[in-house]
Amino acid sequence: MADSSVEPLLDTLPLSIPGVDLRRKRFRRCKSAPEELLVLEERNEITPPKLIQRSGSFLDKLHPSFKSVMLYLLIYLGIATLCFYIVKDEIKGVKTDGVLDSVYFVVVTMTTVGYGDLVPNSTPAKLLACVFVFSGMALGCLVLSKAADYLVEKQETLLIRALHMRQRVGATEIMNEFETNRVRYKCILTTVFLVVLVVVGTVFLARVEKLGMVDAFYCVCSTITTLGYGDRSFTTKGGRVFAIFWILLGTICVAQFFLCIAEYNTENRQKELVKWVLSRRMTNVDLEEADLDDDGSVGMAEFVIYKLKEMGKITQADISLVLKEFETLDVDQSGTLTSSDLTLAQS
Repeated sequence: MADSSVEPLLDTLPLSIPGVDLRRKRFRRCKSAPEELLVLEERNEITPPKLIQRSGSFLDKLHPSFKSVMLYLLIYLGIATLCFYIVKDEIKGVKTDGVLDSVYFVVVTMTTVGYGDLVPNSTPAKLLACVFVFSGMALGCLVLSKAADYLVEKQETLLIRALHMRQRVGATEIMNEFETNRVRYKCILTTVFLVVLVVVGTVFLARVEKLGMVDAFYCVCSTITTLGYGDRSFTTKGGRVFAIFWILLGTICVAQFFLCIAEYNTENRQKELVKWVLSRRMTNVDLEEADLDDDGSVGMAEFVIYKLKEMGKITQADISLVLKEFETLDVDQSGTLTSSDLTLAQS
């Protein structure tokens, strides 16, 4: 159970001084450092550009930029539209305009809606449809869903500010609120977006495509769930222009909605586990397991590591990887890291 590799980590614990808890202060400083940068940036104080750039945005690290997403989508739509425009005479169904029908067919194919109002009628067209339906699904999963997630989370800041309209909410408070209730806010916003898309689609189909309200709502539901029976679809030129954008947003939003529900349930189970770990009493067996260096006592670092492992936040493999990196950087094997260690290790 003992691991000699954790000794350098334990040796770095500061000594206790009466009236001053250096260890607690040290961990608090590490935790609040990124937030201080956000506060400085919000107050427009003079801050080195490199310092702010290094901190970066939490959302920018999780998701691709909007320009990259649009670029990938435009490349896919451009290539697919060109291919289906070349074989447009080999596609049967209700047609309005060659280029518009090609883009519309590509969107209906990549989102797996498949109305059936436009159908490949030759071997080359069928093979192209097979290729672009798989590549379109991959693009939707890897890029478009991340773009939707990115846009949704961008709006969470506005939601937090709206919930605290009568309070002055700074960047630090927003980040704390965002991290605490991130999944819940994402579910709320995704639900709102989905309702808006359903209402807009229903009204559009009723007014432009001249469908009854029930048939319009029926077509909307069969579209955004990619059910695509095909008995109701977009047949006018204006309707297909609208469908190109609305189908993309609708299908992505539905996928995001169900993903949020699953993520919310998972987070609730994780919170229950954390609550149980923190509320249960420590036993002698727990102390023995937490005592990594077998010295008969459990330090703060050992206690934190043990609790994090119980919560499922980290694993022994994670700890080993971090300690291995520490040993690599600790060139002089002193048990502490200094600027000279980093210089020697990187050179």
